[in-house]
Amino acid sequence: MQYNTRRDSLIIPEYGRHVQNMINHAKSIKDKQEQQKCVEAIISFMGQMNPHLRDVKEFTHKLWDHLHIMANFELEIDSEYEKPKKEKLKEKPKRMNYPKNNIKFSYYGNTIPKMIEVAINMEGTEKEIITGMIANQMKKSYILFNESSVDNNTIKLHLKQLSNNRLTLSEDFEFIRSSSIRQGGSNKKYSQRKKFKKKK
Repeated sequence: MQYNTRRDSLIIPEYGRHVQNMINHAKSIKDKQEQQKCVEAIISFMGQMNPHLRDVKEFTHKLWDHLHIMANFELEIDSEYEKPKKEKLKEKPKRMNYPKNNIKFSYYGNTIPKMIEVAINMEGTEKEIITGMIANQMKKSYILFNESSVDNNTIKLHLKQLSNNRLTLSEDFEFIRSSSIRQGGSNKKYSQRKKFKKKK
């Protein structure tokens, strides 16, 4: 009995050793017509592993690419798809730039600063209303993140800092109560737990 550890490693394991052996056999066929028929039969067999995708053009292209890769690019056969280049597989993807978000207060995230930018360009009553909504959202975010109360003056200070003193609350503005925020948060967590238990 021959163990897999003593056999050659599979190039694309999901197709199994039978497909790899068939491709190796196709490479050994000298007659071009016979080789072409053999390869087309192999492609058909590979497609049967995913019958719902075998007629999709992009999937068929993928099968031909995989066949060339498993043949170590040593098959010269007719195909409607261009033979992939061996060098292309060795190319490393370009390094992606990590998004640089300078978040001053982590508990407010990215949304609050963006809302503030929009509010700064507003005028009149609309600006006053939006500023109040932002301040209350800041208080909600702070309490839900820290699970503790926060002094309203702290929120006012943070609003000034985030807006570079361009947003201020009206003197008669009333913040949402901390108790209602915590109560709303706990009710939400309770309902989520109930849903989770029902799923079980």
